Amino acid sequence: MSISIGLASFTQQAWDKVLSKVKKAVVFMDDRCAESLHWNGGAQRLFEAGAQNVKPFSSFEAGGAKQPKAVFVVSTLLKGRTADVVKDIIGLSSFQYCVVFTTVAHSIHLLANNASPEMEGRRVFEQFEEKICEWMGDMNYTAEVMHVPLFLAPVSPHLHIAPAFGSVFPLVSQDLDQINTSRPDKKKFGSLADVDLYSLPPELQIQIKSLASGLNSMFDFLHVREECFAVGPTSRIIAGELANHPQAKNRRKTAQHKASVVFIDRTLDLTGAVGHHGDNLVEKILSALPELLGHNNDVMVDMLELTSLQKNEDSYKMIAPGHLAQPNDPAAQALWESILNMKHKEAVMEVRRHLVEAASKENLPIKMSLGRVTPEQLSSYIHLFKNNFKAMQNHCGTLQLSLATVQTLRSPQLTKWDSFLAFERLLLQAFGDSDLPEVLKQILPMIKSKRERTDDDHSPEDLLVLLVYVYSLAGEVMLSKQIEEAELEVKKALVKAVCDEPELSSLLQRITVLVFWGRITPNYKTAAVIEMSRGLFTLAILTQGKTATQDEATGLRSPRAENTHDSSQKQTSRAKVHTSAGSCK
Repeated sequence: MSISIGLASFTQQAWDKVLSKVKKAVVFMDDRCAESLHWNGGAQRLFEAGAQNVKPFSSFEAGGAKQPKAVFVVSTLLKGRTADVVKDIIGLSSFQYCVVFTTVAHSIHLLANNASPEMEGRRVFEQFEEKICEWMGDMNYTAEVMHVPLFLAPVSPHLHIAPAFGSVFPLVSQDLDQINTSRPDKKKFGSLADVDLYSLPPELQIQIKSLASGLNSMFDFLHVREECFAVGPTSRIIAGELANHPQAKNRRKTAQHKASVVFIDRTLDLTGAVGHHGDNLVEKILSALPELLGHNNDVMVDMLELTSLQKNEDSYKMIAPGHLAQPNDPAAQALWESILNMKHKEAVMEVRRHLVEAASKENLPIKMSLGRVTPEQLSSYIHLFKNNFKAMQNHCGTLQLSLATVQTLRSPQLTKWDSFLAFERLLLQAFGDSDLPEVLKQILPMIKSKRERTDDDHSPEDLLVLLVYVYSLAGEVMLSKQIEEAELEVKKALVKAVCDEPELSSLLQRITVLVFWGRITPNYKTAAVIEMSRGLFTLAILTQGKTATQDEATGLRSPRAENTHDSSQKQTSRAKVHTSAGSCK
């Protein structure tokens, strides 16, 4: 059995446990689990299994008077806010039978409740079952609580993401200060490489242990004996936790297969994450189109082009958006997997080929044309399916991916993409001839307020991405008067640009600390920009030695690439990578 088939079976088996309980039930699901289901067949699978309704996991939702059964699917501990939401939903409903699935293992619930994780039985789950019966109002009603590892979402057979851990971000130097401050009576850590799991905040400890537990469940299903390698401090902690997982020892003794697992701190090379040098259509789609609500890895595709409705606000509310995930459509899935690995030009031609094939199957009057693929040409092919419900139904997935392509090709963001790419190349040349202050002076004229900007100019969010790129390229920077003066000018311009925004984007709201009634004072904005500049400056320090760490990712036996398979070896060969830790998604 190949790894890709094994992973598909692993996620399928996990969701099958949920599906076995949803018959005649109202299903309440949080965003992280919903995103996993989205790539594993979507809500269609729940309805096919007999679910009556699917609702968000929210205190403002409830079941109907004639709906006695509920299924909750959550990615969190069954305590605190999660327990409160379950209680609120039950209190507003008439349930007599409740089933709760959590992606967090019982052993981690024990740890979160200050009990020994090695304790046998399922005490925490049993206590929560009793609480549910109390909330339903009758101890004779039925409640079930169980753990299911629903943490993976298969974007493709060879690419899986972990939505449940999307908020896990690598440690940075500011975190080291907070960690040392939180343990005043203990020896201070000199660097992030010295930080261990139990010095981290409890919430982060739980997330790391949950990730290790989920990975252990996956390897157990695949009958794999893993050998872990880590590049970067946060990756070292995660890999070490997996290597020392209590249930892993027996698995490794009987496992039939071997695998090397590499954990890499993504922030070791932020230029790769924020740069625009990728020539991939999917990357551009994800950048150009708005995010699908509640998701981090899919977008909203405007489907109005397939209707006769006028393009206005009311119409957008009437028509559900399309998206990229098409797990139930083999033809669309094949197209998706193809364009994931193709360059932009090849991918656009592949989209055209699939559209032509779909139109031919439906005997639609398609006019073939060779040469360069344009959005107008693709749009004309898509319009052939308009008002033909059967054809749309048969090829709905392909049409969604095709519309996503057309809307991306027409998006102003695509023009900005090319502009970014050109400027990034100039910055690379500038760093060869100049230092950081001179490069910052080149960026300064680009920072404009809303009143001064044209459609071709960059927004504050665009400029933040560009600054991350610059500081990631800068390498080790020594503080000097020239740097301070250049940074001060950039800060002033950014503060003015942010303060002049009539309405802040969700990203800027999160950065600048949203206050009462959505109004953010200039003082808040100024403080936020100063804090951002501190973070940007640390990138130059954190990414020093970046070339070496890139070599580590490919050469696993490099002296800096730490093998965490053996805990005793882990202590003696600890990696000394003084960088920002990164995501393991």
